[in-house]
Amino acid sequence: MRRLVIVESPTKARTIRGFLPKGYTVEASMGHVRDLPPSAKEIPEKYKNEEWARLGVNVEADFEPLYIIPADKKKVIKNLKEKLKEADELYLATDEDREGESIGWHLVEVLKPTIPIKRMVFHEITEEAIREALTNTRGIDEQLVRAQETRRILDRLVGYTVSPLLWKKVSPGLSAGRVQSVAMAMLVEREAERMAFHSGTYWDLRALLAKAKGTFNAILDSVGDKRVASGKDFDENTGKIKDSVKNKVLLLDEKEADKLRERLKKGTWTVTDLETRDQKRTPPPPFTTSTLQQEANRKLGMSARDTMRVAQSLYENGYITYMRTDSVNLSSQAIEAARSAIEQRYGKEYMSQTPRVYRTKSKGAQEAHEAIRPAGNKMPTAHELGLKGREYKLYDIIWKRTLACQMADAHQRFTTVTIDVEDAIFKSIGKQIIFPGFLRVYVEGSDDPDEALEDQETLLPPLSVGDVLDLRELEAIGHETKPPARFTEAALVQELEKEGVGRPSTYATIIGTIQERGYVIKQSNRLVPTFVAFAVNRLLQQHFPDLVNTKFTAHMEEMLDDIAEGDAEWLPYLSDFYLGEDGLEHQVIEKDQSINPRDIFALSLDEIDAKVRIGRYGPYIEQENGEIIRASIPETLAPGELDVEEAERLLKQKDEGPTVFGYFPATGEPMYLLEGPYGPYVQLGDGDDKSKPKRTSLPKGMGPQDVTKEIAIGLLSLPRPLGTDPESGEVIEAGIGRYGPYVKRGKTFQSLTDDDDVLAVDLDRALELLNQKSTRQGGVIRELGEHPEDSSQVTLNNGRYGPYVRHGKTNASVPRGTDLDAVTLEKALQWLEEKKKKA
Repeated sequence: MRRLVIVESPTKARTIRGFLPKGYTVEASMGHVRDLPPSAKEIPEKYKNEEWARLGVNVEADFEPLYIIPADKKKVIKNLKEKLKEADELYLATDEDREGESIGWHLVEVLKPTIPIKRMVFHEITEEAIREALTNTRGIDEQLVRAQETRRILDRLVGYTVSPLLWKKVSPGLSAGRVQSVAMAMLVEREAERMAFHSGTYWDLRALLAKAKGTFNAILDSVGDKRVASGKDFDENTGKIKDSVKNKVLLLDEKEADKLRERLKKGTWTVTDLETRDQKRTPPPPFTTSTLQQEANRKLGMSARDTMRVAQSLYENGYITYMRTDSVNLSSQAIEAARSAIEQRYGKEYMSQTPRVYRTKSKGAQEAHEAIRPAGNKMPTAHELGLKGREYKLYDIIWKRTLACQMADAHQRFTTVTIDVEDAIFKSIGKQIIFPGFLRVYVEGSDDPDEALEDQETLLPPLSVGDVLDLRELEAIGHETKPPARFTEAALVQELEKEGVGRPSTYATIIGTIQERGYVIKQSNRLVPTFVAFAVNRLLQQHFPDLVNTKFTAHMEEMLDDIAEGDAEWLPYLSDFYLGEDGLEHQVIEKDQSINPRDIFALSLDEIDAKVRIGRYGPYIEQENGEIIRASIPETLAPGELDVEEAERLLKQKDEGPTVFGYFPATGEPMYLLEGPYGPYVQLGDGDDKSKPKRTSLPKGMGPQDVTKEIAIGLLSLPRPLGTDPESGEVIEAGIGRYGPYVKRGKTFQSLTDDDDVLAVDLDRALELLNQKSTRQGGVIRELGEHPEDSSQVTLNNGRYGPYVRHGKTNASVPRGTDLDAVTLEKALQWLEEKKKKA
C-alpha cells in the first residue's frame, strides 16, 4: 500500500522521511495552501463587484470566508495532486495546534482526496514518536479548525474595517489589529507614564567597613527614630515625598548628607544585631513558548521572531519538542531522561528527591501536550548534537532548563547585620549559597551558571554582636528616582501573557507587526512607541475603547478557547461582535461621520499652545500664534524626549529660518545646522532652483550640541581624499553615505567601526579596513532559510549599494533603516516578490 504524508516544510519532511517505513512518500505544503485575499487584485473576478469582497468575508452569508490559492502555491498544489494520484492513503502530519489543524483541513478542501484520510499528531520528531503517531491516527478536529477560522475572520474584520478609518482620520497606510492595537496601547501607556513622571532626589551614606582581613559595604538605614528616605517613598506625579510617610522618614539633601558623614566618621562602629535566615529556592518550570521567548531575549538578545524561527528549525530537525505550547507538563519519559542525565553529569545529590510534576494554569494549554524540551530520551547536549550559532545557544538554554526543573532546590543563607554609630543605624545583607542545587546548571538571565553563582553571593566576614569595626571609607551618594522602564520584547511578552491578550504562538508576529507598521522603534533592546502610535491610540481610546482594552481582548481569547472546546458557538459570537446593535460595522459607519481629523493628534504641548500631529510625511509640531507654524519632528526623536524646550527650538528654526553657524572658508557660503526627518545635518549654502545645497548627516553618536565650526567644515568637506593605495594606485576616500561613515577604494566600500572617526581616519587605517575580509562587505551576511518554491537558500548579503536579499538570480534591496539582525525569511520573501512584480 502506498501512503502520502503531507507536512508543512521541506526540513520537517526530510526529518520525518528517515523514520518512516517503506511505502511512505513525504511532501511539503509550504505552510498554508490558501487564505483570504491579501489585496483587491487577488479577489477572483466573479466577486470583484460584491461589496463584501473587500473584506474577504461575506458577513451576510454567515460570515463565509472567501479563500484563494496564492499564485506561489499553485505549483505546490499541482505537485501534491500528482503525488495523491499514486497514493492509497493520505496522512496529514501538520503541526498539532490550531494552525496545523487548519492547514490539514485546507489541504483536504483543496486536494479533494477520494482515498482514506488519517490525521497523525506528534509533539516531537523522533522515530518512536512518529511510529506511535502512525498507529494512533484520528480525523481532523473540526472544532479546532473552526476556532482558528473564527480567529482569522475576527482579525480580518477588525483590520479591514478600522484601518481605512485610520487612513482618513490620521494618515494613509496605517493599520489596526485585534491584538496588535492592544500591544501598541500598552507601549503608549508606559511611555505616557514616563512622560508624566517627576523625578525626586535623595541622598544616603555608604560605608566600607572592615573586620580582621574582611571588608563589606553597609548602607545608612536610619538616623534617630526616622528611617532614611528611599525611592519607594516618592510620589511619581510630584517628585516629592508621599504625604503618607512625610513625618516618618528623613529626607537628606547633599549638604545634610555631607554634614552627617563628617560627624559619623568620628564615631565608633559596633555590630548590634545579627539575623540569619535560610531559604530554599525551587527551579523554574520547563519552557513554554512565552517563557522561551522571554529568556532568549534576556539571555541571548534574540527577538521573539528570531527565537521562534530558530526553535522551528530545531523542532523540524528533530532536536526539540513542538515549540508552540502553553503547557509546562513533561512526559514520564522526559522526566526519566532528565533525571538520568542529572545523575550521570552532576551526581545523585543534585537530583530532586522525587520527580517534579508541573501543572499548567493557562486555559489554552490543551493545544499542546508538553513543554519545550530536548526531543527523545537521551538528553544530548548542543555540543554532542554538533549544533552551531544561534541553534546551539537556544538549544543549550532549553537543555539546561529541562534538566534544572528536575534538580534539587538551591539552599541560600541570608545574614542581616545591624551596625550602630552614634544615633545612626547602618545595615548590610550577606548572601551565601549553601548548596547550589539547580543553580549548578541554570540561572535565569545568565549564560554561565558558574559565573552567575559567584555573582549571586555577597559574602560577609565572620562577625559577632559587640564587634567593633574599622571604618575604611564613608561616602555620600545621591540618587534620583527613575521612571517606569520601557518594555523590552521579553517584558512585553510577559505582560501580554499575564493579561491573557493573544496567544504566545502569536507574540512574535505581533511584535514584528507593530515595528513594521511604524508604531514602535527599537532603542537599545527597548520598544519605544512613536508619535504615530500615540495618535492612533488616541483615536482608538476615544472612539473604539474595546479594541485597546485588555479585558475585552482577553475575553475574545477565552471565547476562541471555548469554541475550540465545543463550549461556544462561533456564528452567534461573530454576528454579535460585527453586526450587533453595538457591533463594529455600525460603530465604524457612525465614527466615520463624527470624527473630526483635527481632534486626532499625538500630543498636546499646552505650555506653548502647540500640538503634535501626523502628516503624510511623518510627525510635525503645529502652533497657532496669529498664524500657523509647522515644524517636522526627526524620526529619531521619541515622544518622551520631546519637551517644551525642544519643541520651541524646532518651531523657532522653522519660523525664523536656519541660523548661520559660520562660513565655509573655501567658498564663503554660510553653513547651517538643521534638523530633518532623519535627524540633524549640516548644510552648505542655500542652493537654487537648479541645484540643491550640499548636506551631510551628523555621524552616529554626535548630537547638535557637539558640532563646532571646525566639525561643520570637516563634515561639509566630505568625501575627503586620504591618499592612494600603494598597490593599485587608486584614490582612497572617507565619507558619510546612506549607511553611515565609510572608506572607499575605487568601487569598494567599507564601513567604519564605532571607534573610527570619519574626520580623523588616516590612510593606514583605511587600508587596514579595506583589506579585511569582512563578511558584511560584498558577501553573504547569513542564510535566512529555504525558499518555499524550490527549497534553495535565501541569503542576506551586503553589496556596493548596501544590504540586499537574494534568491537564485533575483536580488531585492533591504529598505533603508532596517535592522539587519531583524531581517527574517518572511520579510525577504516579501521584498523578493515585490521586486518580481516590478520587473
